[in-house]
Amino acid sequence: MSNSYLRLSGVHRHYGEGATQVRVLDQADLVVESGELVALVAPSGAGKSTLLHLCGLLESPQAGEVEIVGNKTSKLSDRSRTQLRRNTVGYVYQFHHLLPEFSALENVTMPQLIAGKSPADADKRAMELLDILGVAPRAAHRPAELSGGEQQRVAIARAAANHPRVILADEPTGNLDPDTSDLVFQALQSLIRTEGAAALIATHNHDLAKRADRIVTIKAGKVVPHSL
Repeated sequence: MSNSYLRLSGVHRHYGEGATQVRVLDQADLVVESGELVALVAPSGAGKSTLLHLCGLLESPQAGEVEIVGNKTSKLSDRSRTQLRRNTVGYVYQFHHLLPEFSALENVTMPQLIAGKSPADADKRAMELLDILGVAPRAAHRPAELSGGEQQRVAIARAAANHPRVILADEPTGNLDPDTSDLVFQALQSLIRTEGAAALIATHNHDLAKRADRIVTIKAGKVVPHSL
């Protein structure tokens, strides 16, 4: 069985029609294996967000195939795509988007309860993740009582709560100072190794990108290797 949890084959994505058409991705290919962290470094406007949205099944390509854990998605119904996304993909944004009225622990248990897990099992999983990410002592605190780095680590725990096979992150350290960015990236890396997920992380931080397993960029609509 293949460990390629994320695979894009011949993916094409454009916006607009005719003379105003903008080709963002053109016959783009990408494979990310279980336990692998791939950094995506590209200039603004090159298509990083589009690529992440396609990988996360938030958008569909006009041509080509996006496979998530061996599931081909091009012919799935909207409902099936949504279900597959919920069950297999975790997304980390630049801003944490934690629910302010709930504690760190509750923010991480919530997606599990929605997925049908028992409160006891959800709490156990949430504490395990908060521990991996180094914020277990802050479990009872609300987001406003946490530092920026702590908030983002809780957001990463929430994204990983339902054992996603694919973790996507869009500038997850973009709002943090260099030392905090380093801590958050280390925590994310540790989580990916522990969980065996496939991760694609868009970042402008070259120092952090160099610590990924490999670096890719978008050039002429293709996803290609990149060396910093």
